[in-house]
Amino acid sequence: MPYEGYKHLLVQQEGKILVVKFNNPRKKNCLNYNGYKELTRVLDAVNEDESVTIVVFTGVGDFFTAGNDLSQSSEISDMDAYFKESNATFKAMVNSFINCTKLIFSLVNGPAIGIGSTIVGLSDVAWCAEKAYFLTPFSKLGLVPEACSSFMFPLIMGRSKATEMLVLNEKLSAQEAYHFNFVSHIFKLSELESVVWPKIRQYAELPPNSMRECKRLIQLGLRDNLVRANDAECEALLRRMYDDECMQAIINFAMRKSKL
Repeated sequence: MPYEGYKHLLVQQEGKILVVKFNNPRKKNCLNYNGYKELTRVLDAVNEDESVTIVVFTGVGDFFTAGNDLSQSSEISDMDAYFKESNATFKAMVNSFINCTKLIFSLVNGPAIGIGSTIVGLSDVAWCAEKAYFLTPFSKLGLVPEACSSFMFPLIMGRSKATEMLVLNEKLSAQEAYHFNFVSHIFKLSELESVVWPKIRQYAELPPNSMRECKRLIQLGLRDNLVRANDAECEALLRRMYDDECMQAIINFAMRKSKL
C-alpha cells in the first residue's frame, strides 16, 4: 500500500514497520488542523495494510512534537465554525489511535509537548531519548486535558503525578517518565541505528495475527474508558474555546511567542 501525499508528516514503510515522523522542524514539529487530519488518514490506512505490524511515531530533527500550532488561529475569519470543525477533527484523530489494530510505538526523540505527550499515553510502547521531556501546559492556556490523558495519565503514573502534569504544568524528565512508567526504555540518540531500530525490526517479525490479538486483549478493559474520556474531553475543550479565560491565555501565549 503506497503512503503518499502527506505534507505535515513524513510517512515511510520500512519492511513491516510504518515510520511516521512529525515533519515541521521549523516550528518544532507543531501540528495544525491538516496535520491532525493526516494522522487520522495514516492510522485508518495502516489498519487495512496486512504488510505492516508496527507503526512507529517519531520526529524530524530535535523535537518529537511541540504540540498544537496555535499561530494558525490568527488567520481564521469564522471562529465558531473553526472551533467546531477543529474539535471534530481532533476527536476523530484520537479515535484513530484508539481504533488502531497495529502496535503503536512512540519513539520520542526530543521534547514532547501537548499532543506530543498525550499520544505517548495512547501508545502501546513508548521509549524516549535521554534529553527528551514531557509537558502538558493545558491549564496555562486555559484548556483541558486531551487525547484521553485525563484517563490514561492517572492510570499510568498515579493521580498525584498526573495532576502535576495536567493541571499544574509540571515538566516530566526522561528519567521521571521511566520512573513513573510513562516510558519503558530510555535510549541514547547515538544508539538509534545500532541498538534501537534493530530491536524494533526484530519485534516487527513476530507473528502478526498473534500481535494483533494480544493488543486486542490488553486493550479490552481500556477501550470503552478511552472512548468515554475522548468524548468528555472534546466536549469540555469546545466549551473552553468560547471562554474569555482561554481566549486571553492563547492571546498572551501568541504575544510572548512573537517577541522571541
